[in-house]
Order: sequence, then C-alpha cells, then structure tokens
Amino acid sequence: MPSLLPTRYQPEPEDPYGLDPQPPARELGPIGILVVNLGTPDEPSAAAIRRYLAEFLSDPRVIEIPLWAWQIILHGIILRTRPRKLVPRYQGIWLEQGSPLVVYSKAQARGLETQLRSEGENIRVELAMRYGNPSIQAGLDALRKQGCERILTVPLYPQYAASTTATVVDAVTGYAARLRNQPELRFIKRYHDDPGYIESLVRKLTDFWSENGKPERLLLSFHGLPQRTILQGDPYHRDCMDTVRAIKALLPPEDAQRVYVSFQSRFGAEKWLQPYTEPTLQSWAAEGVKRVDVMCPGFLADCLETLEEIQEECREAFLHAGGETFRYIPCLNDDPQWVQALTSIVRRQLVGWSGTA
Repeated sequence: MPSLLPTRYQPEPEDPYGLDPQPPARELGPIGILVVNLGTPDEPSAAAIRRYLAEFLSDPRVIEIPLWAWQIILHGIILRTRPRKLVPRYQGIWLEQGSPLVVYSKAQARGLETQLRSEGENIRVELAMRYGNPSIQAGLDALRKQGCERILTVPLYPQYAASTTATVVDAVTGYAARLRNQPELRFIKRYHDDPGYIESLVRKLTDFWSENGKPERLLLSFHGLPQRTILQGDPYHRDCMDTVRAIKALLPPEDAQRVYVSFQSRFGAEKWLQPYTEPTLQSWAAEGVKRVDVMCPGFLADCLETLEEIQEECREAFLHAGGETFRYIPCLNDDPQWVQALTSIVRRQLVGWSGTA
C-alpha cells in the first residue's frame, strides 16, 4: 500500500540548455524607420557604375524579359560599353559630399529623425538604397542592432510602381525570410496625392516663379514605364495623373493651364508611357514656344535623371529646336516643408506603435 505521507520535495532537473525559467520583462525597444531610395554608384568611375548597373538591371521587376536572354544582353553588351559612357555624366553631377541622390536622401532621413525625436518619439532612422550602398541589409542590420523589433519601411517613391516600391518590399521581406526572430514590418505604399507632398511641390514651384517669373508652359516630367506594365495592372500611370491633378488644383486657373505632363528615361525599343519628355520639348520649340520650365515631381532627390537628362540633355534639345529659355526646377531635396510633410506621412503609419502618434 502506498504511503499517505507527503514525499520529500524533488527539485526540477536543471535545464540542459541553460534557459532562464523566469526571463526578465521584455523591453519594447525603439521604432525603426528604414528610408529607401533607388541607388547610385559609389563613385563616378566605370568600375563603380558597372557594379551598380549589374545589380540594378538584374532585378526581374526592373527588366521583365526572360532572364536567359537578358543576361546575354546585359553582360555581353550593356556592362561592357555603358559604364564608360556614363562616367562623364556622373562626374558632371557629383557633389563634394558624394552622389546628390545619397546626399539629399540622407538629409531627408536626418530631418525625419530629428523631427520625430523632437516630438518625443523613441525612433531610429536608417537610410538604404535599393541598389548599391548603403544597402537594405546594412540598414536593417543597423536597426536591429539598436533593438528595433518594429520597422516601418518608407520608400522615397511618391507614386507606386512594381519596379520601384514593390522591389523594396521584396528586398525587405527577403531579408526577414532569412531570420528566425523576425521584426514586425510595415510599409508605406504611396503618397502621390498627400496634401503635404503636393503643397511642398506647389510652394517650391510658386516660390521659383515669384523670384524668376512665369514660363509659357510648365512640363511635369515623370520617370517612364513600358506601356504593357500598365496594361498588366501596374497603377503607376494613375498615380502620376492623380499627382498632376492635385498640383493643378492648388494653382490659380491661369497657372494650371500652363501645366503639361510627360515621361522620361525611356529604355529599349518597346513603347513606353507617352508623351515622351524630350520630343515634347522639341515639338513645343518648333511650334514657337520660347520659355518653358520643367519639374520632376516623382523624384524626391535630384539625381542623374534630373540633373543630367533633364537639366542638360533636354535643355540642349529645346534650345537647339528653337526655344529660348529653359529652366529646370530642382527636386524637393532638403526642403524643410517637405521634411515636415514626410514626418506627417510617417507619423500616420506609426499608429498603434507610437505613444504620441
């Protein structure tokens, strides 16, 4: 018959892995914000440009043709010839601090962090480039090392496209897919008609006109995409048109009538979104239009596509065709009003994470 007396207490066996049965309370940690722009070579040299183009043009969301065929073209032709041709173009836009795209993107990221911290937010902000440096992996590593378990990704693309915003999401989630302990992730998809973004553009435009006078026409030039991508469901064209409508709505009617839209940076032989920027400017000059301004609302930081393609190549084309005055209005860059608008966009996405949002 078993004894009714209580048995002597037997301690639990020691955990063979040394795990603490009563771990300390988990600290929530700061909120991480990853600000992402497209990318740029590390320096204006053929080798650096080749490395950058090899990564950028190998993304299947950027070049949507069969991989085997594209790799032959990319490595057999483009990477052998294109980098050397681009060296003087990059040298012509390079700033003392480096690539203008990185310089101005850093300024926006720093401004965002300063503003949010001044409002009492416990946040950390890191800048990353989708292609090149600083990389998305480096940015996410830096945020995680600072204890960020919640990370908001902020692409510096106001208009959504699969070849821009979506590929940022691909890279961030691909990074997380390799982790055992994943952070909580959020993404901003678009802010193409955000009032703060639109007001920043219109203020920059009207300030420029106040100082320099108004043109006969203003051309809003967006980066182009192949037309077939829109037919396949990409909302980019709609986002661009919404941005244009929002800009015109804030202008007086007589100024809104000056506004036209075009698409630049066409690549390859297939049809892209039209009208094309340079041919539009040439046709205007042929019609007798003498004074034009060009602004690129889809670019938040000046880069090769704005400073060289628009400010240099398109100016030359317009003047050569008979135009007299061509003025490029710079991107928002480090504009304080835009930093405030970006802060407001981010703050709305922090609801539920932040105590003050």
